[in-house]
Amino acid sequence: METGGTFDLKLGGQRVSVPYDRYGHGPGALILPALSTISSRREATGLARELAWDHHCLVPDWPGFGAQPRPRVPLEPATFHAFLDALLAAAPGPYAVGIAAGHAAGYLVAAARRHPNAFARLVLVAPTWRGPLPTAMPDKAAWFPRIRAAVEAPLIGEALYRINISPPIIGRMMRAHVYGDREAVTPELVRAKHAITRQRNGRFGTAAFVTGGLDPVASREAFLALFGPDLPPVLLLRPDGAPRRSGGEMDALAESGLVTARRVPGALSAHEEHPAEIAAAIRAA
Repeated sequence: METGGTFDLKLGGQRVSVPYDRYGHGPGALILPALSTISSRREATGLARELAWDHHCLVPDWPGFGAQPRPRVPLEPATFHAFLDALLAAAPGPYAVGIAAGHAAGYLVAAARRHPNAFARLVLVAPTWRGPLPTAMPDKAAWFPRIRAAVEAPLIGEALYRINISPPIIGRMMRAHVYGDREAVTPELVRAKHAITRQRNGRFGTAAFVTGGLDPVASREAFLALFGPDLPPVLLLRPDGAPRRSGGEMDALAESGLVTARRVPGALSAHEEHPAEIAAAIRAA
């Protein structure tokens, strides 16, 4: 069974409608999509359908992201922590498993700390904690607020945004580090991803994410400090094709002894590119 709806949540003093999809029957599974320019809850459809044979999967969009016009909410970590608190109040579970992709990982782990009975275990697929610019240019941090302000500015900001999310640029980005198989990045897939970026207010989420404004922590040490014995068991799914710097952060977490790690195919969007393999790894843990 597949159904959809919206949660009417209060965030930052305003009511925000957050779309979600539900799949299957059985123990609960909360699946959080990545936070990125081209992310939406639909990237988790394949994984949710794989898990729906024996789980009841809830897949929400993040506020300010997704394939629909986006509400203007404060795009900062506090908003996303508050979103998960509100979501868990509206749909408390408990969940047999909480699954987070990419930048959602730190937020899910922090939520599991605040809600110790919400999740029996956690699965992090290609977890990241730094946005693209802080990862690529860690010595240029002083520029990031200026870049974000430029993209958020009226008129010129929209022009800058459109230049940087054209289909050719999206295709190159996906082939470079989002999908492991370059041939899987078809023109149809690129068009679908481009449509996500063209939603009203789309540039604000992109500007925040790319410049590190949505990073849940500021350092590797702070990221590792999120983990510990007071969490439910954590499974890290480390894609073989993850880019070097992001993969290095995943390896540091794997080597910390704080999680169980497993290699999977794909790159930063392994849950979308290889849903059957990711579902099998989740079940095998």
